[in-house]
Amino acid sequence: MAESIIDIRNANIYQGDNLILQDVNLTVNKGEFVYLVGKTGTGKSSLLKTLYGELPLKEGQATVVGYDIKTLTWKTVPYLRRNMGVVFQDFQLLTDRNVNDNLKFVLKAIGWKDEKLMNEKIADVLDKVGLRSKGFKMPYEMSGGEQQRVDIARALLNSPKLILADEPTGNLDPETSDEIMNLLIHIAKDYGTAVVMATHDYIVIQKFPARMVKTESGRVYDNATILH
Repeated sequence: MAESIIDIRNANIYQGDNLILQDVNLTVNKGEFVYLVGKTGTGKSSLLKTLYGELPLKEGQATVVGYDIKTLTWKTVPYLRRNMGVVFQDFQLLTDRNVNDNLKFVLKAIGWKDEKLMNEKIADVLDKVGLRSKGFKMPYEMSGGEQQRVDIARALLNSPKLILADEPTGNLDPETSDEIMNLLIHIAKDYGTAVVMATHDYIVIQKFPARMVKTESGRVYDNATILH
């Protein structure tokens, strides 16, 4: 039986007191690649924020990477996030230090102490994203595509079960977008990491077809049946 990484049942998602999405039912399994689409303001971000514990879940059930989202507290949110990676559109790299030190900063923040193990882990994730020799570069010395790869390497540091990618190709030219898409699809397929990618880029979706989940009119539509 497939291992579910995200399992949401009859959930109502609020931002403050506003009901943003109602009666959400969604399952994403290990190694699955899923697009999250929908116009701005239809609840994509609210859904992502609920998945990584930024918005509390008040009504319904949700389990993400084995954690019950409804019972999360400020103490348990960090443990949830250690099992997932988040990739942003604007990279969010620390500009005052090189790539290796950007990644080391994250490892130290989650409790790693052994210098040798940290260096091995950093070499491993940079290898996975095709940047083996770029660890000594500063972010401003890198192209947008390389910076996005560093962002994905950072998301891989915990060997996550889930990657949430928020418009990862939004700032990239088409050729670089293709490289990043191939990388994310490869991560899902070869490492069994579930990837949920929010995007507006329908050219990317046409080029790399996958299951699509859509936010519209306060609901989440899963058209897996239509696409496959």
